[in-house]
Formats: sequence, structure tokens, C-alpha cells
Amino acid sequence: MEDLCGAARLAALAGVLGERREDRTPPVVNEPAISETGCEAGFGPPEAEQTVGITYTLHKVVDPGPEFEARARQSGFLAEVDGIGEQAFFDDMEEEGGRLRVLDGQAEFQIGVHRQGHGPNGEPVPSGALIDLSGIEVPMTQDLLALMAGLRK
Repeated sequence: MEDLCGAARLAALAGVLGERREDRTPPVVNEPAISETGCEAGFGPPEAEQTVGITYTLHKVVDPGPEFEARARQSGFLAEVDGIGEQAFFDDMEEEGGRLRVLDGQAEFQIGVHRQGHGPNGEPVPSGALIDLSGIEVPMTQDLLALMAGLRK
């Protein structure tokens, strides 16, 4: 999977965060034992942008299942989420956003929404421009389910 940004439509998050503005693709890892790719996308106006980051890791040799929960909890993902993958955990960062981590067979997914604290010129984001991020795990889950379905095709 070279173009995770193209595969991740993120329509549910766009409905909450605003228009998708730009995508950035971190370096891709493609080794015999593991593949990993990612996508970062900016949403909303420049003065109050939210960033969505996604990582897709495919374990080609080792089964990540036995240690998935322990690693998720160690990283702050404490709330279990039902209805997505074999195991899923959410880290509620309250007004700053949240992170969702999912195990689906040999694949691990992580999606996070992060609020930018400052505008493009370093000025504080006006409080009236801030989007309420409570319940953000719902559109995150919807978009991750859509991505997972698309990758299975």
C-alpha cells in the first residue's frame, strides 16, 4: 500500500472537522517482515486546523495479537472499542483530540485527531474557531472501518 492518503477518504471526519486541505505522506517501510505506511491530512481553516494521522502496519512474519493489548494500554489507549477489528482501544485526549488503535488479523491501524494550538503565524487559535472534539471516536471508527474494507478489496 503506497498511497494510504488516497485510500483513506475520511468523509466522516471531514463532516466534523471541515474541508480536507492537504495531505502529507511519511516515509514508507517495506521490508520482508513488515510493511508500514501512513498519511497525515489537515482539515478545516488554516487558523484552526485539525490534523488527522493514520498508520497502517502489516506484520508479515510475527503475529501481533498476543502483545497488541499490552502495547496499546502501555501507550495510553485505555478504553476498549467494540465493532471494529479483533481488538480496538481508544485514547480520549478530550479537547485536544483522540487516538484509536485497531488490530485486524496481521494488520494494525492507528488513527489520531489532533487540534493545532496555534495558527499558521503562531498566534493562538480564537476560542470561537475551535471545533468540539467530544465524541470524535465515532467518525474516526467510521472512517477506519471504510479504510479497512477498501484495503480488503
